[in-house]
Amino acid sequence: MLQHLIVLPVVLPLLVGASLLLSRSSSPVLRRTISLVAQAVMVIIAIALVAQAGDGTIRYYALGDWQPPFGIVLVLDRLSASMVLLSSVLAFFACLYSTAGIDETGSNFHGLFLLQLMGINGAFLTGDLFNLFVFFEVLLIASYALLLHGGSKARTLSALHYVVLNLLGSAFFLIALGILYGVTGTLNMADMAVIVTTLDPGRAGLMEAGGLLLLVVFGLKAAMVPLYFWLPRAYAAASAPVAALFAIMTKVGIYSILRVYSLIFTDNAGTLADLGRDWLWWAGLATLVVSMIGVLSARDLRTLVAYLVMISVGTLLTALGMNSVEADSALLFYLIHSTLITGGLFLLVDVIAGQRGKAGARIVRARPLLQAGLLGGLFLIGTAAAVGLPPFSGAIGKVLILTSASPEQQIWLWPLLLLAGLCSMIACSRAGSSIFWRTGKSEPSGDRIGLARGIATGGLLSAALALVVLAGPLSNWTRATAEQLSNPAPYLEALLGKDASPETAPPLKGDEE
Repeated sequence: MLQHLIVLPVVLPLLVGASLLLSRSSSPVLRRTISLVAQAVMVIIAIALVAQAGDGTIRYYALGDWQPPFGIVLVLDRLSASMVLLSSVLAFFACLYSTAGIDETGSNFHGLFLLQLMGINGAFLTGDLFNLFVFFEVLLIASYALLLHGGSKARTLSALHYVVLNLLGSAFFLIALGILYGVTGTLNMADMAVIVTTLDPGRAGLMEAGGLLLLVVFGLKAAMVPLYFWLPRAYAAASAPVAALFAIMTKVGIYSILRVYSLIFTDNAGTLADLGRDWLWWAGLATLVVSMIGVLSARDLRTLVAYLVMISVGTLLTALGMNSVEADSALLFYLIHSTLITGGLFLLVDVIAGQRGKAGARIVRARPLLQAGLLGGLFLIGTAAAVGLPPFSGAIGKVLILTSASPEQQIWLWPLLLLAGLCSMIACSRAGSSIFWRTGKSEPSGDRIGLARGIATGGLLSAALALVVLAGPLSNWTRATAEQLSNPAPYLEALLGKDASPETAPPLKGDEE
């Protein structure tokens, strides 16, 4: 039974999500119960996968018993297990929040929500570039519908922008896969990593072109400057639980870069070693600069949180560009922190907006909040953690990234990352003072946060303190994960066998002549 755990994060949400889509006439309570139970089981499965991956062994699951490099394989290591657990925890709390009524403002919410989770988990587990494309498409198609859930003019406009850009990204993804397959004759990542080590120098240019095009696609998913245009509008327009789940969407792009380029374009890849890493460094710094301007110019809370997500993306990209075990370890710690905290902030902003009447999430003077003390405390914790103030988890993550930079990198990173934190603090302080202090004299009204929404919001924002308490064990885990990524040999041996040897790429049509 244990060997089948790897496939459950894909199969379980697929089956339950499809069942919910086919049972639209069932009662809302039944749909909510089934969805929540399925996602609670997902969290348990993800914890079991982390426990399995903790021994450092690379495991894989061959669907249909077609062994790699020919079949569809799902691969479990420390990185994929960590990401599946992170997505499962985030999805559970976001779904719990939706049961307060948002799920009934449109149709098929829970089915689509589970299908998006299936696509996210599949992207984290797959060992094949083509199936990475397939899972990308699954999560994107579900996200298109979820973004429109509830319907509004703003959501329709943002969804159009979001769909067009991602369709363009999908087209580039297919072109990149075609180039890579034409050069290597495979799309299995382990097999491609072996073939690249013996690649004919005449084909290196095509391989580089395919690899860089793939980097553009992943950069679009991660909202890297200048490919970030879809993020602020889409995140600000989405309903709260959808925006919270979207907090991990950018991390799918970051994960893909980390996985593909640390496995295929290694030191053994000759002239293709560390392909694009230096570009990531400068793109990350540029993303930080643009995000600073965005966070200061935000005029509503949802846009503010969306730009906080972008600041986290810029921070993660700079860590990727450092290309070291220490930086990758710090990156993973900060990734976990930023995903949970920004997800919680999207939920909190929705509660605040519901108690401000017509003002909603706009940063303007409005009536007092019904639960100003509770919501103000959560807002302080969440924004302080997102900004990176001690004693919260964001401070630890930023310190780890700053100290992992080389002296030459620190000249650029320290001022920009600290300035991004300052701009975030100014923006969040302005928003907090406008919402909680500069209030009108009318009587507070609106919906109280309630049990489900309170548990969901508090559960995610509690990561600001929980990650501090667990900083030691978590740092040890992320360090071990980064070290595992830096040595791809066990990964290749687990999938291709001990006797796996570099293969010769099939001849191109021109070479045959």
